[in-house]
Amino acid sequence: MNLKNYAGLPEAAQRILALIALILLSPVLLITIVLIKAESKGPILFSQVRVGEQGRRFLMYKFRSMYQMDDPKYIDPATMKSDRDGVCNKYYNDPRITKVGRVIRKLSIDELPQLINVLKGDMVLIGPRPALPQETERYQWYMLERFNAKSGLTGLWQVSGRADTTFEQQIELDIQYVRERSLWLDLKIILITVPTVLLGKGAY
Repeated sequence: MNLKNYAGLPEAAQRILALIALILLSPVLLITIVLIKAESKGPILFSQVRVGEQGRRFLMYKFRSMYQMDDPKYIDPATMKSDRDGVCNKYYNDPRITKVGRVIRKLSIDELPQLINVLKGDMVLIGPRPALPQETERYQWYMLERFNAKSGLTGLWQVSGRADTTFEQQIELDIQYVRERSLWLDLKIILITVPTVLLGKGAY
């Protein structure tokens, strides 16, 4: 799908909303920064290469929610079994997560730095979540349709169960969004995102 035919919330409007959100949430951002630095050593932000629209790679930002590998409290989950099937591993009790990390992940505060990605044009507010390169290498051909839209901070599967959904369900919801996206659907997702985040359902 060509983004010129995109009938959803205009990208310019999404950037303006992202800037407003950064300003309004600045107290939360500052408190999070202080708590992260106070609990464990390491950078405040965590950046990771992700795959977005049409396979383009970019650096996605998050607040660091895990211990660094050189921290005495770090525990490698390599021997643990993923709590979710599919190409994307998920541990509901990940031993690498800090105390502050558990709170900010539960409330999705760790994702707020991606508002910067929205301002940069790497992402938009609503769309499929950006994937890890190693995950995309194992995609089946039909899954590639999710790359026909720019990656989003929130999306259809985020308001449909988040991590409680299977990998296949997430892909199906992303593809459904790509095919059905509209201004109404974007606004609906934004409105549902707020209570979903506050309730912390499906966040680990």
